[in-house]
Amino acid sequence: MSEQGVHTHAPHEDMLHHPAAPGLKRLNQWIALFTAVLAALGALVSYEGSLLMEEVLLAKNEAVLEKAHATDDWNYYQAASTKQHLTEIARDLAPASRRAELDTRIAKYRAQKQELAAKARRLDAASARSDARSASLSRPHTAILRSIIALQVAISLASITALTGRRWLFAGALVSAFVGVGLWLGALGWHSLG
Repeated sequence: MSEQGVHTHAPHEDMLHHPAAPGLKRLNQWIALFTAVLAALGALVSYEGSLLMEEVLLAKNEAVLEKAHATDDWNYYQAASTKQHLTEIARDLAPASRRAELDTRIAKYRAQKQELAAKARRLDAASARSDARSASLSRPHTAILRSIIALQVAISLASITALTGRRWLFAGALVSAFVGVGLWLGALGWHSLG
């Protein structure tokens, strides 16, 4: 008696022995081209997103730096104000012979305070402008991130189409790719307006 075993084939082994249908082979060629183009486009969009994020961070850093300088000037203003008040008290308590000297100091502190306040206000305004620029650059960056996600979904759907042969998935990949490109182009337009 001879022993015969049962041999089963995995689905992928059957594919090796049976050539793909001409329509499926052509679809897979389109999918390969489609995913290559999307991968290159995704790399470009990702690069632009990185550059834009650098601009966002630089603007935010400028805002923080200008705000720190403004805070320093407001602290100097406060110190000059305190000196002015103490000198006013000293003048009121001092003999008449010293009052002129103390009035000169008070005038110096008042002038100092005006200069410091003007400089601090300019720095506060510059900080607000830099902060607003950072926020305006963040909007197109968010659109670029969504674009990258849509392009990645399109690549994934195209890959699944190649594996399963289900053409309707390729339609989903096309829609996702168009959404990704649309978001990217919208972000470019938004960035050029800003």
